[in-house]
Amino acid sequence: MKLKIEPPWTRIEALDRTLSETGYALLDPQGVRAWSGLSQGELDMLLPFWDRLPPDPHLRDGGRYRRRRHGCYIASESGLQLAPHRAHWQPLAYNALHGGMRRWFEPLEEDMLGQAAWSRLIERVAEQASRLHGSGTWFLEAHPFRIDTTDGIGRPTPEGAHRDGVDLVAVFMLKRHAIKGGESRVFDADGPNGLRFTLDRPWSLLLLDDRRVIHESTPIQPLVNGELGWRDTLVVTCRAKGFQGDKETD
Repeated sequence: MKLKIEPPWTRIEALDRTLSETGYALLDPQGVRAWSGLSQGELDMLLPFWDRLPPDPHLRDGGRYRRRRHGCYIASESGLQLAPHRAHWQPLAYNALHGGMRRWFEPLEEDMLGQAAWSRLIERVAEQASRLHGSGTWFLEAHPFRIDTTDGIGRPTPEGAHRDGVDLVAVFMLKRHAIKGGESRVFDADGPNGLRFTLDRPWSLLLLDDRRVIHESTPIQPLVNGELGWRDTLVVTCRAKGFQGDKETD
């Protein structure tokens, strides 16, 4: 049996320094509650929305294993504002599988947008980007994902090891159900150093300085043949130069 590799958790008081020095940091659920100022109950009120994610219609590998929604925000001195719904776009340089496509996904549910915990998580990612790279206006994209084993295997990152072309990436682990695999891997973008671990505690968090590191997650498989398994995450990206795909910023 393959042993699970425990993440190198970051103490909340060392978060800023660790993220600045290494390009990544990991918070356990207790750390996420302290970092966000949210209770476990407030966070868990978001979980049912992952049961209603629609299928991803754009998978170029022909898979049926991914469900998702998409929404965009702008964070500035004026506060956090929901941006008009838009296509998700990445250049080929950052996504060899889906780069160059304007991918329209179903928007975030209105009931989700009304949850105080949802807005607080988005705000907190923007605040962390300012602590890492300096204050400014941030353009955020929020991606609730469910990767399942409908096809026998599910790929959290079908594009492979990659950067996202942003300034900060936040990966919240919400839930793993009846799966094996899904190991997270983080590498220096310009060097040989890297680490691997299994992020499996509900409401743990991986923060990545996308300027400095490459990341990926390995495929998932069902623990029991014939039983559907899944992996729920929330990925929030934060970029200073506008949304990718805007001609004036790319």
